[in-house]
Amino acid sequence: MKRLTIVVPDGQTSFNTFACIVGAYDIFKRANHFWQENAKKQLFEIELAGVSEQAEVNNGLLTIRPEVNISNVSQTDLIIIPAISHDFERVEKGNIPLTDWIEKQYKNGAEVASMCSGALILASTGLLDGKSCSIHWNTASKLKQLFPKVIVKTDQLITDEHGIYTNGGGYSFLNLILYLIEKYYDRETAIYCCKIYQIEIDRQRQSPFTIFKGQKSHSDELIKKAQAFIEDNFQEKISVEDLSEKFAIGRRNFDRRFVKATGNTPLEYLQRVKIESAKKAFEATRKTINEVMYEVGYSDVKAFREVFRKITGTSPLEYKTKYNKEK
Repeated sequence: MKRLTIVVPDGQTSFNTFACIVGAYDIFKRANHFWQENAKKQLFEIELAGVSEQAEVNNGLLTIRPEVNISNVSQTDLIIIPAISHDFERVEKGNIPLTDWIEKQYKNGAEVASMCSGALILASTGLLDGKSCSIHWNTASKLKQLFPKVIVKTDQLITDEHGIYTNGGGYSFLNLILYLIEKYYDRETAIYCCKIYQIEIDRQRQSPFTIFKGQKSHSDELIKKAQAFIEDNFQEKISVEDLSEKFAIGRRNFDRRFVKATGNTPLEYLQRVKIESAKKAFEATRKTINEVMYEVGYSDVKAFREVFRKITGTSPLEYKTKYNKEK
């Protein structure tokens, strides 16, 4: 029998921490039960392991007690790291021995999966250096800032690389659980669990759920001014040459500084601002595709559709149909 260890962080927790722990524990238990019903042996021994007697959130509103201390887990096969609080800046207190234990177990052959912001704990081990990682779109900039060696995949819902799994975030950790169940059990068990818990299976992207707020967590004041100008004038025809001239900086240097600060080229940033405005119009108004297209500064339907799909993973019509109640 394999051993599945769901870790319980020492502090640095949120309500999502508890949701991830309970969801993983419950669904894997169900998968075990399904296998037993079909004359197969239970695949995983499932345990909650931590470094303290209990973890709590919101002054004890919710409390969870690990079944075992990680110091007593000498070997495991799969480790699941739940989401943590988004104000994470560094590993604190008991989570330091926790990260040391995760690193040691991985080097001894265990696989590791992180859910949402749990990737910050995983990245603290150094195991994500040079590897792909998915995390909630709203936490991606923090991950990039704190761990620049990690290859952040902001659009992918799940990554799977060298026995390390990560997922985009929110309640999409449920999709990661199904992914792991299919990998460890089989497709039939994953489909069964997806039907029992009514989780959409085989989701691949998180881009349809992304809210673009502009990447402002940097210290380049000139680029912040350029970003503000783009956001205030995105309906107009703006060229990168015009921007670099306006802010009295060479084109090549402007591009370099913009990418370093935001992670996007100036053109990509402009496109994302335009498409975010279009998304809001599709969600809240009765405007047609063409009306919204012209409103955000596009005149070519094909170009607008291509950029919209590239950024959101769906077409303008599909997006409007899905999110506009009146439609």
